[in-house]
Amino acid sequence: MNFEVSDAVATITLNRPEKLNSFNQRMLDEFREIWHRVRSDDAIHVVVLRAAGDRAFSTGLDVTEGFDMAENVWSLDDPGLSLSPKHNKVWKPVVAALQGMVAGGAFYWVNDCDIVISADDATFFDPHVSYGLTSALEPIGLARKIPLGEVLRWALLGLDERMSAERAREIGLVSELVPFAELHSRADEIARIIAAKPAAAVQGTVKAIWETLDMDRATAQAVGLNYTSIGNPIGKAEVSRDGFVKPKWTLR
Repeated sequence: MNFEVSDAVATITLNRPEKLNSFNQRMLDEFREIWHRVRSDDAIHVVVLRAAGDRAFSTGLDVTEGFDMAENVWSLDDPGLSLSPKHNKVWKPVVAALQGMVAGGAFYWVNDCDIVISADDATFFDPHVSYGLTSALEPIGLARKIPLGEVLRWALLGLDERMSAERAREIGLVSELVPFAELHSRADEIARIIAAKPAAAVQGTVKAIWETLDMDRATAQAVGLNYTSIGNPIGKAEVSRDGFVKPKWTLR
């Protein structure tokens, strides 16, 4: 895995293309360290998560290597606790750039990224049930992003069906499709647009939205009001209103 920082944007590249960028114990360990650095380093404002090669963003767990599992069933940890930026309390936006196969455990990342774009020929599927495995953790996260019926179809049809990139865009799994040749540059462009904005406002926005997802509306709005009271004085101080020029907006 590669990690680089340039002008407030950190780029994480899954770099096991010969293994379809599947994750093993080493990658779990590395991601825990990376998310800690991203969270604690205020020079990093935004993260781009991408993958090497053209065959796959990731096909999930490397089943030939597996990962360290506790012998006591009650001590088992979900590998998503290591891979997910949100489980690691990273409130800096993460932009994911997907290509090729996006399968199974890859959704530990996809589910918890803030902006997801994709190559227009990517495919999405979940192999678990085809191999006799209960698909639970990834679809539970996915059900908080897309319609339940789409989650169930994705999980239950297994290897017999793949979701197209166009269908993924239609249901809101990804927000933008681009040719594969433009994927990384477009993800970087989006990240740099966000990174140029006041960091306190950006991170407060991410935290407020994610931390209130499972609250009822009234409770969420009360908590959100607290976030604005805390964050706005910090964020507004980072913007000079004198001579402020509105950017030339684009239509999506």
